[in-house]
Amino acid sequence: MTAVRTTTPATPPPRLPVRDKAAALDRGWGGVSPMLTRLAAERATGILVRERGALHLADGKVVHAESPAAPGADVLLAAHGTLDPDVWRQALAESVASMGSAGTGARRLTGAEAVHRAGRRLVAGGLITAGALEMCRLTALYDAAYFALAPSSTPGRFRYSSEDGPDEPAVELREPDDTPGGPRPVPVADLERETLRRRDLLHHIWPDALPDEVPLTREHRPAPPSLPARRQAVLARVDGIRTASEIARELGRPAFHTLVDVRRLVAAGVVAPRPPVPLTEPVPGLPGARPLVEPVESVDPHITLLKRLRDALEAL
Repeated sequence: MTAVRTTTPATPPPRLPVRDKAAALDRGWGGVSPMLTRLAAERATGILVRERGALHLADGKVVHAESPAAPGADVLLAAHGTLDPDVWRQALAESVASMGSAGTGARRLTGAEAVHRAGRRLVAGGLITAGALEMCRLTALYDAAYFALAPSSTPGRFRYSSEDGPDEPAVELREPDDTPGGPRPVPVADLERETLRRRDLLHHIWPDALPDEVPLTREHRPAPPSLPARRQAVLARVDGIRTASEIARELGRPAFHTLVDVRRLVAAGVVAPRPPVPLTEPVPGLPGARPLVEPVESVDPHITLLKRLRDALEAL
């Protein structure tokens, strides 16, 4: 019998690497946009242009966001009579004109700076309060950022502020944070966390994102469910032509909040995305011939299963 001697190694083996959860949380749950995370780390100033919108950064923080899918702060302010649309347009035009009168050496205003200057004029004139302006500005910022940070098929592009003109503008635009009507910058980590939370919320309501982008139609049910007034207003504008973003703009509501209502309506079975229009053009020279392309209806099996479960529960 052979005895085997075991010896304790002189140095213990290295410890396995453990991810720092606190650091990962500070980075915004892993990051929605690596490019945006890098720009925040280097405290960059400029405009990040993406497929569905743009983010304006100052010292690595987001001060403004815009997207064609989301209404701006002016729409939210004018929706319920808080501010006359003509008054906002006049303040915006005066802000741009005052910058242009500074001389030929002054650079042109960005969208964030124009909105900020217009808001300051309205607050200084007593037309709106600083709190109402800041609330609408932040609501519009988070709303547009949700769409701007959506997954895209093209890479983003960052334009540093120096590309718009001289590094030092002729008119000083920076102001203390306590200036009435002044914008409060949003940290990138906070913006990414909120974006991920909103994605998760929509996925839990209804997992299919198709109703977010295409025209919506009504589903006729024998016993439609009772709806709150907020969702009834959305349902009243579903006509097979309008999209969720267009409905949000008409109602003067944030686009994301309208997406929540739309997905709840889809889950309730009263609204559905409009099916694509098939190609029905006949072959030239053959009247009454069959279409060139037969319409093919693509149905997600998960969506079909959810509808069958819903119908079974309603039948109990």
